[in-house]
Amino acid sequence: MGGLSALPSSPPGADLRTVPPPGRVRGQQDTHRLGYRGPSACAAAGITYRQLDYWARTGLVEPSVRPAHGSGSQRLYGFRDVLTLKIVKRLLDAGVSLHSIRAAVQALRTVELSELPSLVLMSDGATVYRCSSAVDMAELLSGGRGIFGIAVGAVWADVEQALSRLHAERADTGEPVAADHPEDELARRRRMR
Repeated sequence: MGGLSALPSSPPGADLRTVPPPGRVRGQQDTHRLGYRGPSACAAAGITYRQLDYWARTGLVEPSVRPAHGSGSQRLYGFRDVLTLKIVKRLLDAGVSLHSIRAAVQALRTVELSELPSLVLMSDGATVYRCSSAVDMAELLSGGRGIFGIAVGAVWADVEQALSRLHAERADTGEPVAADHPEDELARRRRMR
């Protein structure tokens, strides 16, 4: 199979097309400098804080911007982390095994950010496959198995839209970054100063 591979045994990222991301998260240059606290990450990913905490403690999805360091410290999740959280939620909702989800998360960690929007994850519930073209998807479906897919680009757009409405903070300075609400006239005036 050309670009089709089961995630547990394939070298992630080797067969993906490079496609620019579908949009910008508060400026492309800021995506790796912005962080989102737990409640914002939960809201954007559609998960509970209990899930977020459990997944961080078990190493399924850990915050890449700032991990927790003891009691009272705040985890800070990056855009890629929140995207991964939402994909994990969708895989769990579809009944995918935890073993396969862990393999998918590991693959998502190693794929270049610019390549993620072109990625399609397909699963039969037991194994997660990475498809890079329509031919790969057709080949997987030709086996007659029941398969479902997640277009990472669509999840990207959902997360991007959700995060644009939530507060963030700069990873380097901790400075708060207000949510972008087009209807917020006062915020627009402050930015113009």
